[in-house]
Amino acid sequence: MTMFAIERNSYGRLVLTLADGTLHEGVVPVRAFPLAAPAEGLSLVGTDGRELAWVPRLDELPAESRGLIEQELAAREFAPTVLRIEGVSSFSTPSTWSVVTDRGATRFVLKGEEDIRRLGDGTLLIASGEGINFRIADRWALDPKSRGLLERFL
Repeated sequence: MTMFAIERNSYGRLVLTLADGTLHEGVVPVRAFPLAAPAEGLSLVGTDGRELAWVPRLDELPAESRGLIEQELAAREFAPTVLRIEGVSSFSTPSTWSVVTDRGATRFVLKGEEDIRRLGDGTLLIASGEGINFRIADRWALDPKSRGLLERFL
């Protein structure tokens, strides 16, 4: 793994210091496989969009660096997990869904069935009309009512 140090500057931006002493302000962590393997393969990208450093495994970083990167990722990767589907406005699309997530109750518009992606092992990703991705960790673990509503769209 490339040796580097990462810290926050006084403006809250990530600063990457490479092994040769080169400083890069405003770096952005980007996961290679955010859903399938979130702890594997992470790129630190500069303001010009070019990769500055590659991290094969996030858990191999020192705790302080890992913490800063995880904070930055959490702010960028807002994907609430659906715990329960309360109702849908219609069984044709577009339809408005009322759901309970790990971040609270909300409503979103599903524009089309193609906006529900199967990721394997019962995991689904639902892209709302508002641009927010909602995650269902295991569709088989949902309560019977939620599973029944969801099945109408799969």
